[in-house]
Amino acid sequence: WKDDIKIDQEAVAGYVGGEFAPNAGAHSGRDWGKFDIQKEVVGLCPTGCMAYEDGKLAINNKECTRCMHCINVMPRALHIGDERGVSMLAGAKAPILDGAQMGSLLVPFIKAEEPYDEIKEIIEAVWDWWMEEGKNRERLGELIKRQGFQKLLEATNIKPVPQHVQEPRHNPYIFWKEEEVEGGWQRDINEFRKYHQR
Repeated sequence: WKDDIKIDQEAVAGYVGGEFAPNAGAHSGRDWGKFDIQKEVVGLCPTGCMAYEDGKLAINNKECTRCMHCINVMPRALHIGDERGVSMLAGAKAPILDGAQMGSLLVPFIKAEEPYDEIKEIIEAVWDWWMEEGKNRERLGELIKRQGFQKLLEATNIKPVPQHVQEPRHNPYIFWKEEEVEGGWQRDINEFRKYHQR
């Protein structure tokens, strides 16, 4: 989904008051103590986009990455939005030695409505790139690994977004071209040292 998470404040109060079991009762085999929304939901949000104050739960949906942890803990109180679609991943494979590997996120959100023309365009662009550039018996994931994810983005005319980065600062998929960088690659070292002293 793409729009805001729906919040039922009465159901939130029910979870806090012990009326409803968290995680839909999945961890009911043992006494875990009283449900603590601050510790079990708000504190575990990976983006810190939630707040619980004065008996009300608030979500900053612009910061939400849709991990669904809060929805899994409080399924009666929180529901996904109405603007629904699909995410498209490419390059998944399950080699014998390495084990199953999830595909790389190509499209974070696309509406899935008939006649599905937007989805077909992306798939056809991927097919064309794979048929043109792929080696004999090479899978899409191996082609992406060999040529780089940026080549796939260029072939499908998809603009890079932060969701494409698998691990920040470790192995980025996106590289700048000289014409995209203001001023190009050439820099005056003396001008740089004015602001960045050794």
